Amino acid sequence: MMEVYRFKKLDRWDKFTIPHLHFPSRVSSARIAELLRPRNETVDRSKHSFSDLQPITIHFDGSISRRSVKDGRDYSMALKWVRPNDLVLSKIDLKNGAVGILPADWSNAVVTTHFAVYEPDKTRVYPLYLRYLVQTGEFKRWLWANRSGADGRTEVKLPVFEDLEIPLPDLSQQQTIVAAYDAALKEAAAKEQAADAAEAKAMADFEAALGFAPATPLPDKPIFIASFKDLDRWSHEGVLRRMIPERPTASRWPIVQLKTLAEVVYGLQKHPGNRPGLNAHPYLRVANVQRGRIKLDDVKMINVDDGELERLALKDGDLLFVEGNGSRANLGRVAVWHGEIRDCIHQNHLIRARIDKSVADPEFVAAWFNSDAGRVHFFKEGKTTSGLGTINSTVIREAPLPLPPLAYQRTLIKSLDAGRADADQLRAEAISMRTNAWAAFEAAVYAAEPMATPDAMDQPVVEAGA
Repeated sequence: MMEVYRFKKLDRWDKFTIPHLHFPSRVSSARIAELLRPRNETVDRSKHSFSDLQPITIHFDGSISRRSVKDGRDYSMALKWVRPNDLVLSKIDLKNGAVGILPADWSNAVVTTHFAVYEPDKTRVYPLYLRYLVQTGEFKRWLWANRSGADGRTEVKLPVFEDLEIPLPDLSQQQTIVAAYDAALKEAAAKEQAADAAEAKAMADFEAALGFAPATPLPDKPIFIASFKDLDRWSHEGVLRRMIPERPTASRWPIVQLKTLAEVVYGLQKHPGNRPGLNAHPYLRVANVQRGRIKLDDVKMINVDDGELERLALKDGDLLFVEGNGSRANLGRVAVWHGEIRDCIHQNHLIRARIDKSVADPEFVAAWFNSDAGRVHFFKEGKTTSGLGTINSTVIREAPLPLPPLAYQRTLIKSLDAGRADADQLRAEAISMRTNAWAAFEAAVYAAEPMATPDAMDQPVVEAGA
């Protein structure tokens, strides 16, 4: 394919280092500077209180979020207006794709001089088309290749960005391309919502089969008086939970404490003396234990004496509880170990429960403590230090659970797993839909392939190369 370049750009040593996007010459194009008009409207601080303004920030994926500023705080820097549908970018993070479009329903948005604001020429370019274009692999490679400045503070200069030639189909085609992509994202989001609903129903059915009703809604008390003895509890919500009646239960099964059917122990404490050496073995950290699953993409090593290895080595069916977490939703999360790695141990921030499999199925026990009903105990008994919620081995040992016959436990788990499998399938379909939609968007942009309707998103598309 033949490509044409301006003479002033031919000071680079070969065509591959000339800063440009690669797309066929038959594709219509325009320089970014031809499509955007710089907006430099300074906010008159004598006429506008800072509390009435909405500072914003731009993320690497092009999304925009409102900045949260504490009451009484102010910005000392000059501020600029950002109007609805304006293109706004972070100067220092332009190289990472921090280019967004302000939503049409946002008002009083402002940025500091660390950002650049442009008004798109809507007769030639559809604003969302520009935002998505910046996120394409081709564009992001161009941004990264065109950084300049000192190490650690490189950026893409605005004149370089503005001078870039971009593929520009006619306006109606831009809108069609964006509409097709957005329709696919909407459908993918609907599948994810359906997955969440399927998983929630499966868990609700699991709890109901054990005789537990849905959780009692918390009272709306943003400000209230609590006993001093309760102030070491995990959270505002934890204190409220202690103020309302227990969940009603009609369980036909005995409620027992975990310690009656499990051995509960801490793991190995990490210190300089057990850095990986001659007796290095894999160990699990908090990051490896997610709710209901073990994550093994990053497993560290630690030195373990033979005696400790024999005592701490994980066995198939062991439960691993997370001792502490900064998020309420993750306090006490638990997963089952299935012997994925030989001679693996756990760190002391994880608490192991080895279940007596003659009376309880580890999968059932884990499912119970990952349920809303099962976690209530941890929220009530968990403590907090500097915002980190924690539970200890005593809290876990005394954690209550219903104990139906072993055969019924397995029946419940089979039903729960079926619901989870349906949810996983829906999420996989949503991921595939997003992947195909993005491939179709890039192909349409860089090869100008026609996209008549969103139905085209149902078919796999291979990204066209230049």
